[in-house]
Amino acid sequence: MEAGRDERLREKSLWRRMLLRPEAGALGGALVVWLFFVVAAGDRGFLSLRGTATYLEVAAELGIVATAVALLMIGGEFDLSVGSLMGAAGMLLTILAVHYGWHLWAALAAVMAFAVVAGLFNGYLVIRTGLPSFIVTLATLFVFRGVTIGVTRLVTGRTQVGGLQESAGYDAAHTLFASDIMIAGVGFPVSILWWLGLVTFATWVLLRTPFGNWIFGTGGDAKAANSVGVPTGRVKVTLFVGTALAAALVGVIQAVAFTGADVLRGELREFYAIIVVVIGGTLLTGGYGSAIGAAIGALIFGMVRQGIVFTGVDADWFKVFLGGMLLIAVLVNHWVRRRAMQG
Repeated sequence: MEAGRDERLREKSLWRRMLLRPEAGALGGALVVWLFFVVAAGDRGFLSLRGTATYLEVAAELGIVATAVALLMIGGEFDLSVGSLMGAAGMLLTILAVHYGWHLWAALAAVMAFAVVAGLFNGYLVIRTGLPSFIVTLATLFVFRGVTIGVTRLVTGRTQVGGLQESAGYDAAHTLFASDIMIAGVGFPVSILWWLGLVTFATWVLLRTPFGNWIFGTGGDAKAANSVGVPTGRVKVTLFVGTALAAALVGVIQAVAFTGADVLRGELREFYAIIVVVIGGTLLTGGYGSAIGAAIGALIFGMVRQGIVFTGVDADWFKVFLGGMLLIAVLVNHWVRRRAMQG
């Protein structure tokens, strides 16, 4: 170092700057998981285009929700109701279109309006009561799920409703939400594009807009952010609306793809979303994280979920295997970040 030069002004190397990014450890974890399945199942279809399409499809549906959840967690809050909102959105779409004869696009507009109201409800409760969002949204998780089951039984007498393909406007909806993009004769679900588009938008918001700075400030120290003019309450409510809309989008994608809905669809997705967001480098305490990291975390989940199918492991061991692989990814994430912060 040049004489008299302040060490604090020393430029970090490109490699160190990359390691300091929230998603750096997740990228290392993803590489570990991918290499594991290349060795274990590379000759059983994991490396094929069809195999890639299967785990990307799983990653995309979870990743759409995880992207919105990542922004909310960076803002210092949790939303455990997203899984039940996925089931509610798909069922609302199907009931309106099938049992009440609504045009599918009108039903879709109603679903998105419902999601906005649900997000406002969650955000308002958290802001007005001052209770931890973990507790508030745990309660609304059961409320939304219970209402979905009760109303569906009351209207249809069942918990599964089909026939969506007979609704007016279904073909256009299928093209937008559930069609395949053909690459070398293999269909890649269009949900992957929804996922990548949302990740790109969320990254732009976080890194290139004042609202992104507000999110980081709100999650880092809400009182300090509020004292300098950041509308922390409005930021949090907006982020809750975002998670509800993302959950509704996945519910719509699933309903259109399967031509129907199930009241239990989306179970445990709220916990999976939080898991992949944390793997992606977002801190549970808020103020630090990235949408790209959440996307990599979702990719890890998808590779593990489908990788064990290619390896031929008994499905009874899925959660054990999943937990182990996710733990390895988290450890790699922690190690990379610790090395990056040394010195």
